[in-house]
Amino acid sequence: MLVDPIMSLWSDRLFQGAVVVYLIALLVYAAEYVTGRSPRLRAAAPAAVGDRAETGSVAVATPPEGITGGGDVADAAEAGTPAGRSRTDRYGRMAVSLTILGVLVHLASMVARGLATSRWPLGNMYEFTSALCLLALVSWLVALRKMPTVRTVGVFVLSPVLVLMFLAGTVLYAQAAPVVPALQSYWLIIHVTSITLGSALLLVPGVASALYLMRRSGRPAWLVDKLPSAEILDRIAYRVTVVGFPIYTFAVIAGAIWAEAAWSRFWGWDPKETVAFVAWVIYAAYLHARATAGWWNRGAAWINTAGFATILFNLFFINMVVAGLHSYAGV
Repeated sequence: MLVDPIMSLWSDRLFQGAVVVYLIALLVYAAEYVTGRSPRLRAAAPAAVGDRAETGSVAVATPPEGITGGGDVADAAEAGTPAGRSRTDRYGRMAVSLTILGVLVHLASMVARGLATSRWPLGNMYEFTSALCLLALVSWLVALRKMPTVRTVGVFVLSPVLVLMFLAGTVLYAQAAPVVPALQSYWLIIHVTSITLGSALLLVPGVASALYLMRRSGRPAWLVDKLPSAEILDRIAYRVTVVGFPIYTFAVIAGAIWAEAAWSRFWGWDPKETVAFVAWVIYAAYLHARATAGWWNRGAAWINTAGFATILFNLFFINMVVAGLHSYAGV
């Protein structure tokens, strides 16, 4: 199977372009977070505007529901712009637009990689990590569409994604090439795609639960004061996990079926299999804890954060340090 060097080069350049766009988006998200006001001050802003209206000042309408720290009325009034279009809000909208642009460039990189190798572009750790980051950001954008008030969390979502992208483009990078015979199966598309999607979806609630714990503790105050409420963070963590867990479950089952076809056994306690199963148990425990009195808030968040750490541990330590039957995936 021949590799198209031109498409491979385009894939690499598009990947680098996506990293640059994501980096700019991260800086703009950070600008939104720094210039925004805490939820407590934003809640007080409409009352302050109303007081000015009673004394003869120009009244400014309350921002529409769903606008985050960037939509605070006082900033809009000071800047002389319409409500909901303060400087902070413009930063947030720019950051989301840049994220969408980065996702499109990133997707083009994955498509070019597949065309260059004439196969499904999930045959090594570089491609897997790239796809994981892409799907994590797509799930973030979908969650943002459903819950616009969590937009200020974007800086915390994009930060680990950029770290993963940097590692993928340096330590984990692999030249475009055909996969080894063991991976030349339709199960590559079924199992690896589902495990990538499931893992990507579970990264977002992991970040949300970690921020939830910080928000509940109130420390560090300078960092958590501008976060959405603990209830909103808990809600997004639970809702995304409810979607991601069944996909992850299917991926584990599909992996066992593929293992039986390739190695004549469904389960062999390979390190990656074992840690994937441990992560599944943790997330099952999280969903159970959310329905258990006394565990549904802080206790469940700790369990979800542990699942997030296990996913990352399986992604890096198991693939890069521990030898096993999955080592042929490449580093």
